[in-house]
Amino acid sequence: MSVIVVGDLVTDVLVVQSGPLAAGSDTEATVRIGGGGQAANTAAWLAHAGSDVTLIAAAGDDPAGRERVAELSGVRCAVRHHAGAATGSIVVLTSGDERTMITDRGAALLLDPGDVRAAVRAAPDAVHLHLSGYPLLHAGSRPGGLAALAAARERGLTTSVDAASAAPLREVGEFLDLVRGTDLLLCNADEAGVLAGARSPVDQARFLSGFAGDVVVKLGAEGSVWGSRDGRVTRSAAVRVRSIDPTGAGDAFAAGLLTAWLGGAGPQDALAAGAALGALAVQRIGARP
Repeated sequence: MSVIVVGDLVTDVLVVQSGPLAAGSDTEATVRIGGGGQAANTAAWLAHAGSDVTLIAAAGDDPAGRERVAELSGVRCAVRHHAGAATGSIVVLTSGDERTMITDRGAALLLDPGDVRAAVRAAPDAVHLHLSGYPLLHAGSRPGGLAALAAARERGLTTSVDAASAAPLREVGEFLDLVRGTDLLLCNADEAGVLAGARSPVDQARFLSGFAGDVVVKLGAEGSVWGSRDGRVTRSAAVRVRSIDPTGAGDAFAAGLLTAWLGGAGPQDALAAGAALGALAVQRIGARP
């Protein structure tokens, strides 16, 4: 099964705190530097789950950009390295169950529509395109994200979009119009609240299915909800594990779910596959398998 993933490839500076942040003083932490970005993480987990994956992204023509590509073992990279631009970087502050991100998107904002269209055409065996929502949340990269969805539809590929992050979703406002007609939309509880308002997860999924064919709302320890285009709703429980670091868990969930769904699984089995891979992710430090 061949999947195209489009979006962000960045450097994560991951800070796993030993306790609450001591403002104006010192907080003990474990600090790791490595690859990140919602799209790149999802691509890595898809490859881990056995899919043939192509990542389309933009990076700087710098050591960080070359390192981020080199470490994506098992992923075919269609990454343009932009001269004079720095590869994006994110400081991730996490304490086990929650994480906060301080973001410099850098060259990720330079995702070029022409590059995207050419890379989609160059993956003739692809059956599905998954788009990280981040390109749609910024004016510089939005044309590249929209080009990805358009190119996929022209080729008859199924499509999915991950809503990405609640705070920038509030600023954009038009996100649902941008993803209208997508086959599958994924969002967490905060993102669903921004997009569908203060409703129950079931009602949020039903509302959002008016824009995308199927909708998945991720609820963390409360499991997940799948709203189908025919109005049916499926609920699934979470896998109970001790969370060390939630960074990349949503990306792993997406990869597990997509692998099962594209393989013919129904909503219940697809949600369970996503939960299993997400549970694996939170038991280790870092966003990748």
